[in-house]
Amino acid sequence: MTIKVRYRSKSTNHIKEDIDLYSTKKLSVNDSFTCPLCSTVCKNTLATHFKNNHSKAELDNAILTDKTKGIPDSNLGQKYGITFRYLERLITQKQGINISRLNISKKIKTLTPENFKEEQTTVWSFKSRGNWATHSGEYRGNWAPYIPRNIILKYSKPGETVLDYFCGAGTTAVEAKLLGRKCVAMDINKEAISLAKQNVNFGLSEEQLSFYGEKSIKQYEPELRVGDAHDLSFLGNNSVDLICTHPPYADIIHYTNQVNGDFSFLGIEEFLKEMATVAKESYRTLKPGRQCAILIGDTRKKKNVIPLGFQFIGVFLDAGFKLKELIIKRQHNCKTSGFWYANSIKYNFLLLAHEYLPVFEKPKTINSFSVREQSTAYETLVPTIEKLAQKHRLNEMETTTVWLLPENEFEERLNKNVLNRYSVKKQYRIINLIADSKPKPILSGNNNYDLLFIKSPCLTNNNLTSGEVSIYLDKLNEIIINESIKMAYNGFCVIQTKDIRVNDYVEPMAKRIMNMFNQTDMLLKEIIILINRVKDSPYEEYLMITHQYLLVYAKKEK
Repeated sequence: MTIKVRYRSKSTNHIKEDIDLYSTKKLSVNDSFTCPLCSTVCKNTLATHFKNNHSKAELDNAILTDKTKGIPDSNLGQKYGITFRYLERLITQKQGINISRLNISKKIKTLTPENFKEEQTTVWSFKSRGNWATHSGEYRGNWAPYIPRNIILKYSKPGETVLDYFCGAGTTAVEAKLLGRKCVAMDINKEAISLAKQNVNFGLSEEQLSFYGEKSIKQYEPELRVGDAHDLSFLGNNSVDLICTHPPYADIIHYTNQVNGDFSFLGIEEFLKEMATVAKESYRTLKPGRQCAILIGDTRKKKNVIPLGFQFIGVFLDAGFKLKELIIKRQHNCKTSGFWYANSIKYNFLLLAHEYLPVFEKPKTINSFSVREQSTAYETLVPTIEKLAQKHRLNEMETTTVWLLPENEFEERLNKNVLNRYSVKKQYRIINLIADSKPKPILSGNNNYDLLFIKSPCLTNNNLTSGEVSIYLDKLNEIIINESIKMAYNGFCVIQTKDIRVNDYVEPMAKRIMNMFNQTDMLLKEIIILINRVKDSPYEEYLMITHQYLLVYAKKEK
């Protein structure tokens, strides 16, 4: 149900706010609410009553009073006819911090997560956000404590220093304290630092500090300070062992009441520009050979995806970092049934259900990576046409940007989803890029097809060289140029690819492809993450790469 209200000030008759409420609970004709100010009983929401009888300030105070009582956001939306965005902005303006609960008290039940295991693959998926120690979700958009816990355990040792320059409510600082690491945590919002100080204010016994075979881990109180991520001048060169942080981005969630320097108010171009300065400071302060892990996501504009994650990765690579790991963080709060499912099919869009966790490394020397180039495993790449025989009908299509497919049905389910969503006329062309030293005839086929689907079986080899990567990109670009002119307008070009490891570092192939893609009549519509349902790998130095990508481009008329 959608309720639209235009609130007018009684004194100026000026439109103050457009309020849209998208409610999952349909109000019945018998629903009513009592005005907390004048005790008037109102049918359905109080929006119209407040518009005609009370000021906006009175409306806001009534909302905050109910919020303090612990009334859920959805109930407030139904009662007052407001959006989540309106409520979020109101709390941030009044409290100076974007939090979901007011006047909360935390009781520590346990200091460790139950049945915790370190992640061994490049896909991290946490169905519950984690509520051990003082962790909670009251700070909007904060990351699950499983993320810093995994990063800290994998890339640091007890007694080393962890830096978080977008501290928020202090999730990283709490984990650093629990795991016996020193921590420097800063945030531009003094209210966030006040909350973080409350969250790190707990004690640990010597017994609680012993874990993972460590006998005597010392406890360190985190150093919390108000500060700007641009300026790390209080830290010396090569002084930090690990950077672990989650920045606000893309004007999605505002974390302050417009504090100067708050990244959450920046547009994408401004955000990337400012992060370039942060990347340089990160490189300066991090010790050689050590890691910097940052969670980032994509966003949308005019129904098309904006690849903010890959653009962000480019900023840190330009600063001198190498990409040690590229982890996919899967989200579990996406609605994929009912209203959302029907509209995903009708309007052909996917709900963003993934974020990226790139782990950068500062090389020990400028040319630190070891060159282990060998002769290429194949002389050339050969495009071959694939013909599909769809034996079974697809019962339900994927509706988010994460497609978790069973290993024994991976290709079949993948093909059906791509064809059903992106080939309306069922006039498609599927091309496989395979490694083959034998020459093949040039591809031929009909024109005006509505789907070009390019697969990359050649990337299944785990020991590719940089030379082979170049061959792959050149051949892929050649196919796109030659084949895209044969496509019908409003058709789609879908490219399946995957990350690979070359000389100890990750080659982000989806990013590389997007950088070379220069067809001006095609717009990037979706970045889809493909995941095989595989078991965890045994512990190794590197994470097992278990994800692939689909890059979906839509061909538009010039």
